[in-house]
Amino acid sequence: MKLKNKLFQISCDGGAATGKSTGAKMIAKKYNLKFLSSGLLYRYASYLILRENPKNKISFLKKEFNYLNYKKLSRINLSSPKISEYSAVIAKMNEVRKILKKFQIKFSKKNKNCCIEGRDISTKILPKSDVKFFFKCNLDIASKRRYKELKKNNSSIKIKDVKKALRIRNILDTKRKNSPLLKHIDSVEIDTGKLDKKAMLAKMSKYVEKKIKIKYGNRTRIKKK
Repeated sequence: MKLKNKLFQISCDGGAATGKSTGAKMIAKKYNLKFLSSGLLYRYASYLILRENPKNKISFLKKEFNYLNYKKLSRINLSSPKISEYSAVIAKMNEVRKILKKFQIKFSKKNKNCCIEGRDISTKILPKSDVKFFFKCNLDIASKRRYKELKKNNSSIKIKDVKKALRIRNILDTKRKNSPLLKHIDSVEIDTGKLDKKAMLAKMSKYVEKKIKIKYGNRTRIKKK
């Protein structure tokens, strides 16, 4: 019996630069799950608004996300500090969250086997996901990680500014009224500041394997990459 025709979904939450995207991508690839980054959706929404400056942001985003091809987002540079800052702003807007939530839920219904990462996936988007992960990381380590990433496209960027931006983003995410960043009671905590990629994947895989056996039995076979 293969997992291919079975329902199995993973949700990954965590603050900025905690390594949740890396962990989610690795576990999705290993178990052949369709991957979606909600953070990328918010960045794209910010990118569109900053570029087009529409009179009615909500109507504009509804139209854009109704026909969005998620695959094309990987070809756009959405990592600028300006986009990051504005993403935190629109993430507090309930109407914007409704639009992106609709897209994410539609994605999860279309793809029975999927892994979605963000900040409210376990609590709002996939509350019934089979495995829930919550990523955390020391701010200094997270800042160095994000600085290294941004430095590729912006040689003048300073690490102190990156650290400040991450601190503000995490405060905004945890304190906002609409769908704040919360750790689900069933989430498995992954401290990426203490784990390298190999150890991270090994820890995540252990919980995934356990849940698959509980849900589908020991005879289940998973086609891994």
